[in-house]
This record gives sequence, structure tokens and C-alpha cells, in this order.
Amino acid sequence: MKNGLLLKKLRQIAKEKGTTFDLIRHGANHDVYELGGTRLIVPRHADVNEITANSIIKEAEKT
Repeated sequence: MKNGLLLKKLRQIAKEKGTTFDLIRHGANHDVYELGGTRLIVPRHADVNEITANSIIKEAEKT
């Protein structure tokens, strides 16, 4: 999954839940975002592994 598509899905989840999706900090290989009080670690790679992307989305939906 492309990184941009993953971030778009995370923003959509935040909008549906009525919470914020904020960038906390940039790292060398990963970015840290906060979605409604839950911290999400998102790889900065152009292509994110499908298993990793689905895991991040699943974690975001639990909040």
C-alpha cells in the first residue's frame, strides 16, 4: 500500500470518529501520529507492507 493512501485512510477514520489526526514527530524511518489519544507509528517508506498497513488501520479503528 502506498504511504499516501495509508495516511488518507487514517485521516478518514479520524473524521468518521470525530477525532483529530496529528503528526507528533518525524523520524528517520517512521513518523509518529496521534489519533484520538492513540499513538500510531507509520513507516515513511513509499510502499508500506500490506500486513503492516492493515495492522496500523486496525489499531486506528480500535480507538
